[in-house]
Amino acid sequence: MRVTNKMLSNNFLRDMRTNLTNLSKIQSQMDSGKQITKASDDPLKTSRIMQMYSDIDANKQYNSNIKNTTNWLDTTDTALGQVGNVCGRIEELLVSAGNAGYSSDQKQAVKDEINQKIQEVSQILNTSFDGKYIFGGTRATTKPTETEATVGANGPNSQLVYSKIGGGELDITNPEEKPQYDQINSKLLVEVSQGVTMDYNITASQIINYGTGVDAGKNLMGLLSDITKHLDSTDANDIKDLNNADLDGIQKAMTNVLKLRSEVGAKQNRMESAQTRNEDQNFNMTEILSSTENIDITEKTMEYATMQTVYMASLQTSAKVLQPSLLDYLR
Repeated sequence: MRVTNKMLSNNFLRDMRTNLTNLSKIQSQMDSGKQITKASDDPLKTSRIMQMYSDIDANKQYNSNIKNTTNWLDTTDTALGQVGNVCGRIEELLVSAGNAGYSSDQKQAVKDEINQKIQEVSQILNTSFDGKYIFGGTRATTKPTETEATVGANGPNSQLVYSKIGGGELDITNPEEKPQYDQINSKLLVEVSQGVTMDYNITASQIINYGTGVDAGKNLMGLLSDITKHLDSTDANDIKDLNNADLDGIQKAMTNVLKLRSEVGAKQNRMESAQTRNEDQNFNMTEILSSTENIDITEKTMEYATMQTVYMASLQTSAKVLQPSLLDYLR
């Protein structure tokens, strides 16, 4: 086969383009610090890198969810502690009101303070966080409870009731209004890691409905109403109930609040564990991503120097081999 000058030129130009392409690729990698500058460089590795970025971003979002939920739980724990303090104060007042030596004026003073405590309980149950009522379940934009004034023998009493949308007492026996109670009694869910969700809220009904077993059906609303009625009464059995049924009920309500606080604490611990796991996973995935995506700067510097040497050598070689030019024929 006859090797012509044109063949040598074409081969030289093709090889030079290859050398320049390789040199440009390495230069781009060194400029960006990444092994892959476009998906076509390595589709399989590109897919893996994109998946790791997606997983890392998801874990960051999970941790953001966890931080918000932890703040919610902190607010819930504080509110439950306040409910416990109010119940403790009511217990002290009941013990003192059972004293046979108390006059009607003293009992009236006790009742007045308990009426204020009932309103305080409602205020605590309407605690909000980030624009949502923490004890309102999925009906988080409407307060779950309110107080209404009822007629008592010695003046008005405060009555704790569920609140309906728009205000007023929520009748949970009314089929049209019961869905609102179901919303108050529902759980909020949060995703803390891939495929793992957990509920994190305590509902107003959990705090109010303290009765279990033989006491099933007893709740804080009825108990507080009975206490104010018994304080208004002069009947011996009603006065006796202050230090018996009423006192026993408020103690069980306090026990229920303590149980709910322990649940909140357990959820806080689980949130912390989930956050730690997500952070560890992100650290590991970031290391894998770095080794997959980033270049070894020392290695690439050596490759660049080698490719540059090859390029310069090809130029020098071609200058010696392809010497004939138009000027040669004009001489």
